[in-house]
Amino acid sequence: MILRSHPQELRDTKQVDSHSQTGVISDADGYAWIGDTAVFRGHFEQIHIDAARFSTDDFNPFHDPIKWRQIAGNPFNGPLVLGFQYEALIESLILHLPNRIADEAFATEQALTWTHYEFTFASPLTPGEHFEASVRAGRYKQAPAPAIAHRVLIQATRHPVLLGFVRRTSESPGLPVPDHVPFTHPLRQAPDRLTRSEWFLKRKFASTGHAKNFLAGSRANPADWFDELEGRVNFPDLFAPALLSCALLEQAHASGHDFFNAPLVYAAHRISVHGPTARALRSNEPIHLLVRAPKPMLGKAGLSGHEARLSSLGLIYSGQEDRLLAQAEVQLAPLAVLLRDS
Repeated sequence: MILRSHPQELRDTKQVDSHSQTGVISDADGYAWIGDTAVFRGHFEQIHIDAARFSTDDFNPFHDPIKWRQIAGNPFNGPLVLGFQYEALIESLILHLPNRIADEAFATEQALTWTHYEFTFASPLTPGEHFEASVRAGRYKQAPAPAIAHRVLIQATRHPVLLGFVRRTSESPGLPVPDHVPFTHPLRQAPDRLTRSEWFLKRKFASTGHAKNFLAGSRANPADWFDELEGRVNFPDLFAPALLSCALLEQAHASGHDFFNAPLVYAAHRISVHGPTARALRSNEPIHLLVRAPKPMLGKAGLSGHEARLSSLGLIYSGQEDRLLAQAEVQLAPLAVLLRDS
């Protein structure tokens, strides 16, 4: 997640909580420092959900202010915040850690070019529901291989929302490797929405406008990544992976999946992003998303101890040269299983 510029610092409206022994420094936007931890406190409104889903073409009815009511057995009391909104906010908090300069120096010295995002979704958020997102200072490791690891947590008033880690390493992804991907390079020669066996190709194009809207919808500051007057263009790590939702939805729709009577929800994300490739992405460049249809996770316990999860693999390439930008495993669970086991 190495950027060529520093994020905007917390503004001069900082207030120090003199009653805290941890030194809370916060600003009006909901960002705060608690010791060496970066925190955001606030809530999402429907306009944030709409900005994120429209900028990534996510047409999941769970996020729609009208269609969420049509989902059979839906126990939630409103549209749901996108999983990738949480994750983009986490990426933003990492940029605002007090020790970020030291982190970047260590990452450069050790050539930590890969960032691995490992998140488990515990429960959803709906518009207006208050939450706190936090990222702890990185822990440095030299053995067996250099790395920086951050613990992350999003907590609502009465329940956890997301738990996980963000790790930076010099190693390529430790994710399941597809046995065979039935597409040949260059991917630009293949038509959009091409299905081959269990794989699906979705083509998008990088857009600074869409990335800015995605960040704003995620309660992140787009100016940390983009500034036309300063000539700064840095697509965030998780913008291209956020397009995987669109690819999976289109693949499911093409196969006849019933989103209203057989809804699926995210259970976990494992996403590995190659930083130099993400930083090299420019507006209007193609983004090729290859996704494998969800399969049962044999031999792994799903939600509530049941083997109910599905796993889909994703590969993301960018540019005319098909540079590998990210690899992902997306785990899903049927809503019916959540209702049965609740």
